[in-house]
Amino acid sequence: MNIHEYQAKELLAGYGVPTPKGKVANSVEEAVAIAGDLMCWPLVVKAQVHTGGRGKAGGVKVVKDLESLKAATKAILGLDINGHTVHKVLIEPGVDIKQEIYLGVILDRASQRPIMMASAEGGVEIEVLAEERPEAILKLPIPPTYGVRPHHMRQVASFLGIPQTAMKSFTQIFNGLTKSFYEKDMSLAEVNPLVITGAGDAIACDAKINFDDNALPRHPDVESLRDNNEEEPLEVEAREKSLNYVKLDGKIGCIVNGAGLAMGTMDIVKHFGGEPANFLDIGGGAKAQQVAEALQLITSDPAVNTIFFNIFGGIVRCDLVAEGILTALSQLPDFDYPIVIRLSGTNEEKARQMLENTDLHIAETMSDGARKAVELSNR
Repeated sequence: MNIHEYQAKELLAGYGVPTPKGKVANSVEEAVAIAGDLMCWPLVVKAQVHTGGRGKAGGVKVVKDLESLKAATKAILGLDINGHTVHKVLIEPGVDIKQEIYLGVILDRASQRPIMMASAEGGVEIEVLAEERPEAILKLPIPPTYGVRPHHMRQVASFLGIPQTAMKSFTQIFNGLTKSFYEKDMSLAEVNPLVITGAGDAIACDAKINFDDNALPRHPDVESLRDNNEEEPLEVEAREKSLNYVKLDGKIGCIVNGAGLAMGTMDIVKHFGGEPANFLDIGGGAKAQQVAEALQLITSDPAVNTIFFNIFGGIVRCDLVAEGILTALSQLPDFDYPIVIRLSGTNEEKARQMLENTDLHIAETMSDGARKAVELSNR
């Protein structure tokens, strides 16, 4: 789960991280009122959306008076940035920037531990820097046995060349970032840029935080930060129905039980020249109603023109899946999508009998099903 920049800064500030004292506006009038409260110039107007590239898209502007503030806020609100519409802006004081630094903690699945990343070349996309100049990035694995220790902070500060005047505030940022990462079950926490000001202080001028969705039940305060307006509507609907769904760009809707099988299904669809429209795992214990809801969800995507069911009846019974399909079809009278279904496992013969007098395309194997789905989609 992602959150906005202003939410990330508020969370980090609760852990002692120094941040600019900004406020969020949803209108030009609110932006003017905030400027009156802050009583300083210049100010920075920053689009609040769950995507990068805001500056390049015109979503970040420095303003020096009230009229330019009004113009900038009006221009940014409603702006489309990488498919995300701006509904709110962050207004905060400008910062005297002497040096920009990148500091972050990510969960590295390859090494199965968090990794501290730091670079003296902040304010740029860290992925680009990692590809072009990997030597400019310090990657420090954090031992799972004892976590972050003071010597890690000293190593990072030495690599970055933090001036002595900024060590106290840099230590606050380092400790706040790492502590919040662990306590809030984050998968990514980064400050970019971490700025050394002309006065010699360190301050978190921007922040990005992602949370592990699986840990959200432990953090209702984090769950409350979710902004459904920033998420794919079908993914929001799927979450409400307890379905594991991710929208993709293809035309073949895939309904599968089990995450591994779902990944394999998408791979084999692409192998035969098709493009999956989604990842959808209905789960090992799916009931008929869940299958029906999954089918209704898939057909809400206007890009979908073919449905591919790939079911292995281990825990879930194939006849329950068949029942769900029939239930869904009865609830969708205008349904005219071709459906390919491969059923294998518990009660598969019973399921086949239930589907005999339908227009479904029954496949014997996973490969046959994927091939047929691609053929029908291409028509």
